[in-house]
Amino acid sequence: MKKKKNLIILLAVILIGLIAFFIAKGGSRDATFDQDFHIEDVNSITKVFMADKQDNNVLLQRVADSTHDTMWTVNGSFPANQHMVDLLLETLHDMRIRQQVNKNAVPQTIKLLSARAIKVEVYQRRYFINWFNGKFRLFPHEKLTVTYYVGHETQDMMACHMFRKGDKVPYIIHIPGFRGYLTPRFNTDPYAWRSHNIVHWDIHHLQSVELDIPSTPEESFAVRRQGDGFIFELTQNHTIVNTFDTARVAQMLSCFANLNFDEFAALVPNSNMDTSFNSSPRTILRITNTDGVTREVKTYLKYINPDDTLAMPDTGLYQMFDLNRLYAIIDNKDSVLIQYYVFDNILQPASYFIGTANPSSHIAIAAKKD
Repeated sequence: MKKKKNLIILLAVILIGLIAFFIAKGGSRDATFDQDFHIEDVNSITKVFMADKQDNNVLLQRVADSTHDTMWTVNGSFPANQHMVDLLLETLHDMRIRQQVNKNAVPQTIKLLSARAIKVEVYQRRYFINWFNGKFRLFPHEKLTVTYYVGHETQDMMACHMFRKGDKVPYIIHIPGFRGYLTPRFNTDPYAWRSHNIVHWDIHHLQSVELDIPSTPEESFAVRRQGDGFIFELTQNHTIVNTFDTARVAQMLSCFANLNFDEFAALVPNSNMDTSFNSSPRTILRITNTDGVTREVKTYLKYINPDDTLAMPDTGLYQMFDLNRLYAIIDNKDSVLIQYYVFDNILQPASYFIGTANPSSHIAIAAKKD
């Protein structure tokens, strides 16, 4: 019995020793020029934190389950732009050392990196036990595996200066075959990483679509699911219309399979937005899916030059509005810009769907005085 107990203790000591050896081996690194600078297994990346010297920062996190068209979030709250995330992961995988910074230039390069570099922390899924080339893995955990400091571009604009924590010197980093430098891909503006998707629901997951037009309430309507089909209702008097244009309604419903806005309005001058948002919404769109989730989009007229309205005796005569884009507020949170082209089949009055209006009637409604 005593021998068996001693054997168990011995095996436990050996196992602990092996775990400590592999952990120490994985955490150590000799800074050499020949060493890989990139991240080979980007699928193991769980989050990326980036911060600059102007106190801008962004946290990108991979989520195990998502109801959106992305598997990443921005600052733990917003769906990420999957294309942007994919480009970042591609950059971390493909970047290579072009050359070591010239010895005489190292002090100045380090000085510039200290003053202007973007700090990039990469976290990955790791295992305390990872043997036989990943065939035997135990005890997963998240670990900060590498910290980069991404700096200024080179003189030829084909690479950038970067320093990796743990190395002795900075390097000039590029992607072979790519014309340009990599610094812009490490953007610290959270808005740049957020998804522009409003809804991503196909027709089978739509419960209802409602469009309120405050200036002409008789044109407001709702399309609601009834069994395997939909009914068309004039919401002002709750009248069901049986003779609507099914092709136009089907085309409208299909738009919600992938409906996106153009850009965030965060950088739009306040005077422009105040001129538009001080008026009542031109339309109020509500989309509800079969899970009961509702997204609301309020649209507002976008003037080409809002300052001109202040000098006009009658702003009701002012017709100089943007024919391409509208302002919108999504869920009473985000101010964005949307395109008429994208929303053309959606922001139509009820008469368009029951065959008594022309396709451009929504523009006339939008220009009407409040």
